[in-house]
Amino acid sequence: MRKLIYGMNLSLDGYIATPDGDLGWGVSSDELFQWWLEQEQAIDLFLYGRRLWETMSSHWPTGDRQPDATPAQIEFARNWRDTPKVLFSSSKGDKADWNTRVVTGDAIAEITRLKAEDGGPMRVGGAALAGAAMRAGLVDEYEIVTHPVLVGGGTPFFTTFDSRVNLSLVETRTFPGGMVMTRYERR
Repeated sequence: MRKLIYGMNLSLDGYIATPDGDLGWGVSSDELFQWWLEQEQAIDLFLYGRRLWETMSSHWPTGDRQPDATPAQIEFARNWRDTPKVLFSSSKGDKADWNTRVVTGDAIAEITRLKAEDGGPMRVGGAALAGAAMRAGLVDEYEIVTHPVLVGGGTPFFTTFDSRVNLSLVETRTFPGGMVMTRYERR
C-alpha cells in the first residue's frame, strides 16, 4: 500500500493562500527550497487539484530555463516534469501535459485505488482535493512548513473534519528566516 502525504507552506494563522489566491507571501530560503526539492524527489506520484495544477504548470515546465534559476530550481523543474502526475478536475475538457493524466470522475475512489497499488509515496496538493482526502481518512502524513507571517484569511491548510484525527509528531526542523517544518503521521 502506498503512503499519501499532504504538505505545503502555510502562514502562522493557518493559510496556504491569501483570499486572492496569492502563494507568494512565504519567506524565501535556499535551504528550505532544497529541503522541498528533496521531499519532492522522494515522491512517485503527484495528485493535484485544478487550481494548484494551474499554478505549478504555469512555471515549472520551463523553470529550469529561467536566466536566474538556481541549481535547486533547475533540478526541481526537471523533477516536476518527469514525475507522473494526476490532475483531478470536474471539467471534461481539461488537457494536461508534462507526464500528467486527467481524472474527471470520483477523486476519492481514484485516490483509494492508487493507494492500494504497489509503489512509492504520493503527494496530494491543493486545499480542496487534500481536504476531501483528509475527510476520507486517506492522508497518512502531514508535512507543514509554517512561515512567520499572518495573512489574515484565505485558503486554510485544514478543512472541517467530522471527527478528531490523532497524529504523532515525527520530525521538526527550523530553517533560516524563521520557518519551522513539522512532520506528523496519522496514528
